[in-house]
Amino acid sequence: MATPVIGDPNFDRSVVFLLDHSDGGALGVVINRPTDVAIGDSLPGWDELAAAPGVVFVGGPVEQAGAIGLGRLAPGTPVVEPLGDDGADGPWSPVLTALDSVGPLATVDLTRDPTEVRGIEAVRVFVGYAGWAPGQLEGELAQEAWVVADARPADLWSADPEGLWERVLRRQGGTTAWLSLYPLDPSGN
Repeated sequence: MATPVIGDPNFDRSVVFLLDHSDGGALGVVINRPTDVAIGDSLPGWDELAAAPGVVFVGGPVEQAGAIGLGRLAPGTPVVEPLGDDGADGPWSPVLTALDSVGPLATVDLTRDPTEVRGIEAVRVFVGYAGWAPGQLEGELAQEAWVVADARPADLWSADPEGLWERVLRRQGGTTAWLSLYPLDPSGN
């Protein structure tokens, strides 16, 4: 979660779910920035699988012309990359690093027909993503611009994403929980 130190309006009060972090940098999506655009308006047919609130999210400031689909695997779905009916790549790929925190999660190929996406019980669509060059995120962490917290399934699939920043901070306890009370305009105090 971004702290008030971040100083970047793209991340003000944001909760970012990291999908990848390596020596090559980091990539994640902001999970608490819903838009007013219904998924079915931009991706017809996908609204059937959309997790509430069923809208497209702003995933971050990088490559906002593209979209990332994340899917929650249905119980009992094996966490192996499926093949399509034609033997080509399947309609989703597992995000194995997510298993410990939010359970079985997959990136979903949004160019496919949603009826081909078997084994996925819910989808969330993010326009753009958050990205960091090698060492950049570590530098921001050293400046205390971010709070690192374990994700919970309810975070990623929350039907009330706008309140997520405060909820996740509060559950951290101690002085970190105090950040949840930080005013929108500190000059008004």
